[in-house]
Amino acid sequence: MTASQPTLTCAQAREFDRRATADFAMPSILLMENAGRGVVDVIQAAGLSGPAVIFCGRGNNAGDGFVIARHLELRGIDAHVLLFAAPADLKGDAAVNFEIICRGGTPITVCAGPSADAAWPQVVAQAGFVVDALLGTGVQGAPRPPIDAAVAAINAAGKPVVAVDLPTGLNADTGEAPGAVVAASITCTFVAAKPGLLLEAARPYVGQLHVVDIGAPRALLRAMLGAGSAS
Repeated sequence: MTASQPTLTCAQAREFDRRATADFAMPSILLMENAGRGVVDVIQAAGLSGPAVIFCGRGNNAGDGFVIARHLELRGIDAHVLLFAAPADLKGDAAVNFEIICRGGTPITVCAGPSADAAWPQVVAQAGFVVDALLGTGVQGAPRPPIDAAVAAINAAGKPVVAVDLPTGLNADTGEAPGAVVAASITCTFVAAKPGLLLEAARPYVGQLHVVDIGAPRALLRAMLGAGSAS
């Protein structure tokens, strides 16, 4: 990955998602499905072995994490979801995908709120690798409780870490880390690289950067990246 490659800012990436749904009739849940499955493709290509422990917050990044858990299991890799939010706080596509893994029997440990299970660090200790699906591009500033504790646990685990879209705590536009930040081995960002992920200062947090497509038509890629950059 080089700084000369096409990029989208976080705001542009969210606009890409909006246009994929509004202009190209792609349901947002389909975009989430494609994103999560694409991350699993990268995980398998990297040769990571389970069990996988997937750290999830409450937004669409968590929804990607739930999809990742399901597709890992479909490919024979055990997955355990750690949810750093109350299940009732999940909304939209994230809530749908959470319900799917609940019905499918994926192990889930709630790590926040009055129903939090204090035994979750034991789950992390048994992981073969960790997936960071805590916070997405819509969150600004340093991670707040309980996410900051999750970031600390990921970094202390000593396991390979796959970050979903960006390492939690890193500003993907500027490459700055205003507080605690996940140090990923691999970062799977969507549609195009974000400018901050390509900066030298972000390299210790980003690790190997992979751009994962979410299945949107090539016409939208050309419109947002420029006619020559999607080739």
